[in-house]
Amino acid sequence: MAKRRLVIAGTNSGVGKTTLTIGIMAALMKKGLTVQGFKCGPDYIDPSYHTAVTGRISRNVDSYMLGRETVLDVFTHASRGADISIMEGVMGFFDGKDPKNDIGSTADISVITKSPVLLVVDCASMARSAAAIVKGFQTLSSKPDIVGVIANKVGSEGHFNIVKTAIEQECGIPVIGYLKRENEIEIPERSLGLIPSIERGELDQFFERLGELVSNTVDLDKLLEISTVEPLSFHGKESLFSRSEVPVVQIAVAKDIAFSSYYEENFELLKSCGAELVPFSIMADEPVPPNCSGLYIGGSLPEEFVLAVSNSERAKQSVLEAIMSGMPTFAEGGGFSFLTQSITLTNGETVEMTGAIPGKVTMHSSLKAIGYRDIKGCKENFLLPAEGQAKGHEYHYSTFESDVQQYAYATKGMRGTKLDGYTTENLVAGFVQFHFATCLHMVERWIKACTTYQNTQMEVHHGER
Repeated sequence: MAKRRLVIAGTNSGVGKTTLTIGIMAALMKKGLTVQGFKCGPDYIDPSYHTAVTGRISRNVDSYMLGRETVLDVFTHASRGADISIMEGVMGFFDGKDPKNDIGSTADISVITKSPVLLVVDCASMARSAAAIVKGFQTLSSKPDIVGVIANKVGSEGHFNIVKTAIEQECGIPVIGYLKRENEIEIPERSLGLIPSIERGELDQFFERLGELVSNTVDLDKLLEISTVEPLSFHGKESLFSRSEVPVVQIAVAKDIAFSSYYEENFELLKSCGAELVPFSIMADEPVPPNCSGLYIGGSLPEEFVLAVSNSERAKQSVLEAIMSGMPTFAEGGGFSFLTQSITLTNGETVEMTGAIPGKVTMHSSLKAIGYRDIKGCKENFLLPAEGQAKGHEYHYSTFESDVQQYAYATKGMRGTKLDGYTTENLVAGFVQFHFATCLHMVERWIKACTTYQNTQMEVHHGER
């Protein structure tokens, strides 16, 4: 378990949390520390940065979707073997699911994990007023423990000293460093398309430079001091990760630069219940691996890869044949789009997809859905039973049209409830990305369905002999 932990929070979105989090992680790695990253909320992008910098898979901690006990379980499980765990916040510190409480917010995660908070403040064009901002965050709630401040976008070292003096005098906590406004550190385009650049190592120099900047202007020794707290342990009834079943089925997982958005916990839960996960690449035109009894196609499918995916004829045909054979298949986000008949790009060009789902997807230049979803099964399927409940989120620029209405579930968000997704006896697909920890029965039902399919296939092959 990590000896130290720290939440890096911001006063608002765009304040520089990700930049500083990456820089701090890189700087601590250069000091020889093992760093474990976390991201508050349902985000796949920022964790991809953390993973690239630290060499350890970053995890999502989300108090709305997962609840207190599961957050602690995920946190303590992933922190093992790390010297320090760093949790990057989401939006503003107190911004969550409901404006009337802290549920789903960074503040809530800091309280659940009993973690000290380092507050990032955009100090451009202000001096003493920065103290008023910090004071407001201190007094809104007494539950979080804000232990320090980093001043971002200061004009000079002199400007930093003015801000530092004001905050430390009025708020009684240290300002441990800063980044200058003119450093011109720009996070690469924050879309799912950046993940291939990370995987190819194209951002390594960017990470290196950020680490150097942070090392020069942030007191890392002070950071390590304020992040030292009592060890945290999980005292729930049973850890999600305590089971270790012998694999009874193999599930093929589409995982490459086009399909890269998965919750790591989804993988671990599948494995803990008896699945061996076998990766394959649709982008590389690889077929579904042999001897698999299930298929998992996750999210992303950035527009820049749609043409290449469309040209992966062998992979498309193999996926279609697997689904038509009855293989229990779950697809979400970009994986759902891949299974439709076609995708129309923002330039108007239409390309063919697998055709497993009757209907077409259109990509748009503006965001079409974002936010948490409470999910309820609306008809019996192999994954989510009628009235079965789970939680997830949506984030996509695409829309789906079909004359065939075979909805998999009903989703409830801030704008109400709607029927969504597509299902057959062995296929569940839709834009919503599920977190399996919110409904463990989904995992158990999937393994059971895969086992049934496996036995059926064995009988078929035996009968053919």
